[in-house]
Amino acid sequence: MAVKAFVAGLTFDDYVANDMVRSSVERKFEIIGEALRRIKRDDPGLIHQIRKHRDIISFRNILVHGYDAIDDRIVWDVIVEELDQLLEDVDRLMR
Repeated sequence: MAVKAFVAGLTFDDYVANDMVRSSVERKFEIIGEALRRIKRDDPGLIHQIRKHRDIISFRNILVHGYDAIDDRIVWDVIVEELDQLLEDVDRLMR
């Protein structure tokens, strides 16, 4: 998963100080959220197998439409506390 690779070995302070990493992470989350939005539209039964899909889609919307309001702490917390759960769900669905 690219997001995990982008932040490997970084602290929150490192993340905040690196515009390229922040931009890359935010872009990947936008792509993930858009993919889930399309799954929701095209296969409503499948989307319910992804925990917190509504939150992920809402997070994408904040990133896409609220550039001046992005809170780096929230993005970092999503990486640290939520991303593994999404990866588990995707891995389960891929099998």
